[in-house]
Amino acid sequence: MRRKQKKLEDLVKQLKSGDRVVLSAGIFATIVGVEDDAFLVRVDDKTRIKVLKSAVAGLAPGAEKTEK
Repeated sequence: MRRKQKKLEDLVKQLKSGDRVVLSAGIFATIVGVEDDAFLVRVDDKTRIKVLKSAVAGLAPGAEKTEK
């Protein structure tokens, strides 16, 4: 379980604008801004909300993380 938490923490540190994620509430969103402890995410065409980084549950299905 600790390994899974560490993997999620590393993923959150690497997220950037344009990445598609799932929030812990089950909401699909696209990151549009990154702050120190929060993300600004778009959940609909005109709907943007600010969420804590800890609210990210993982990448959205089909949104594979590409390594540089």
